[in-house]
Amino acid sequence: MTAPVFVLDPLKVPDLSGGEVVLDGPEGRHAVSVKRLRPGEDVVLTDGRGRWAEGVVKAAEGKDRLVVTDLESIHEEPEEQPRITVVQALPKGDRGELAVETMTETGVDRIVPWSAARCITQWKGERGAKALAKWRATAREAGKQSRRVRFPEVADAATTKQVAALLAGADFAAVLHSDFEQGSERLATAELPDRGDIVLVVGPEGGVASDELALFREAGAKPYILGRTVLRTSTAGTAATALLLGRTGRWS
Repeated sequence: MTAPVFVLDPLKVPDLSGGEVVLDGPEGRHAVSVKRLRPGEDVVLTDGRGRWAEGVVKAAEGKDRLVVTDLESIHEEPEEQPRITVVQALPKGDRGELAVETMTETGVDRIVPWSAARCITQWKGERGAKALAKWRATAREAGKQSRRVRFPEVADAATTKQVAALLAGADFAAVLHSDFEQGSERLATAELPDRGDIVLVVGPEGGVASDELALFREAGAKPYILGRTVLRTSTAGTAATALLLGRTGRWS
């Protein structure tokens, strides 16, 4: 799928009556003023939840109105297996958006922000709501850029106990942990399921606290390492996701 992707939500069969729809507002502005699409170019419309339709630009009007035609049917992309969730400890500054962007482009299915004990950044009140909205907007834009039609879910921020519950329900649960003295295994050689849920925890820059690691072990998660280099929290999830996608056959 190489045509540019735009969001039309909800994407329903009645919307395609006559085989034509209009994109306006932010999506129309992006198509007309940023992408500078012209009549005859192919586009893909999606709701970001797996439903999509192919179309052709009929007209670009003004600065924010794109008329798309030749829309005949809606396709449904099934969820890929196994599903990959990354629990991402809150990084400093804009590194959280960087992590969300690259994990989305790589192919992660779900991102769970985590307020770990050693996180310098903490999401509280209005500030937390704005930060979460930024993560969700980043996932949406990165999903479009990478030509995805099923964008990753960005969940509400989780506590350590909520993360432990998530790990307990997973078919494979792992904590990226760089301390070789803890007996961490290599993620590259772990036995992975063919279906179900893989949940991976990425700790903060200061690492996962010992009591958090103990709680996660009780929930059934094991510590793993990627290699001998230590990645930043904003890049570790992306590297691990790429490894898992390759090993599970989703990139084959």
